[in-house]
Amino acid sequence: MYQRTNGSPLAVAMAMSSSFYSRPVPGGQCSAYAARAALLIVLLILTGCVPQATPAPAAERTTPPPWGAPRDALSYIDAAGLEPQPLSSNENSHVVSLRITLDSVPVEVPAYVGIDRVRAVQAPMHTHDTSGKVWLEGRETEAVTLGKFFTVWGVRFDGRCLGSACKALMVTVDGKVSSAPTKVRLAESHTIDIKASS
Repeated sequence: MYQRTNGSPLAVAMAMSSSFYSRPVPGGQCSAYAARAALLIVLLILTGCVPQATPAPAAERTTPPPWGAPRDALSYIDAAGLEPQPLSSNENSHVVSLRITLDSVPVEVPAYVGIDRVRAVQAPMHTHDTSGKVWLEGRETEAVTLGKFFTVWGVRFDGRCLGSACKALMVTVDGKVSSAPTKVRLAESHTIDIKASS
């Protein structure tokens, strides 16, 4: 057995010294909770005083797919001339099925087009997932056109081109070919098929 310099066994010396630290500290448990609460309050004050970052400017992509949803959707909502709405806006709900093919290959419509999760706002039209469903919710849903949806998505769609594909473009709305695809009102549509070739 190991011994300390004073001759006492080490295990006994450890037991004696640990009993000092196991004594309750005056106000111990309450003091710990008060310290944590004070730290939480300071953190909340500091984070509340930090302004949100300015969103990146909207840009129109003229590239081939895939086209992800813009992270800073607020700039794109403004570029489309629409009013950003809280994420809880769900009145005037309508769903449009959007299918896109480019050179006979399906193009995925990404989740969160028109949703700015950083600033907790959304466009009157947006996607929740990759199913191709475009949701119209909130105010201004009657004013939403297919052209504005692509502006919010950040993809060139001018009636002649889709992204980089400018050879041919055909838009079918509820089974009928549209002569003015950028002006198609989503609230008056159920199924939109876009076929483009490059």
